[in-house]
Amino acid sequence: MVTCYLKYVIDPYKVKEFEEYGKMWIRLVNKLGGSHQGYFLPHEGANNIAYALFTFPSLAAYEEYRGKMALDAECQEAFKFAEETKCILSYERSFMRPVFK
Repeated sequence: MVTCYLKYVIDPYKVKEFEEYGKMWIRLVNKLGGSHQGYFLPHEGANNIAYALFTFPSLAAYEEYRGKMALDAECQEAFKFAEETKCILSYERSFMRPVFK
């Protein structure tokens, strides 16, 4: 199992737009074979940092998702929404593996 951890720097005046973007991707990741753990928006503390976590059975499954995502019209619409609203200033993507007891 591999979890994609995304840290976003967002426009603090466009949190609602970023939330809408996140809701699009939760459904899309699940539709394309992943398991989305959600988006985490600013509440207390920094007003321009948000996170997202989603999991795939393997890094190979994530790569398959990336291929599907590139061809999916709804995914392209979500990318276009972020570009048009400019709600995301930058992001970092990392991959984590869980440790269980």
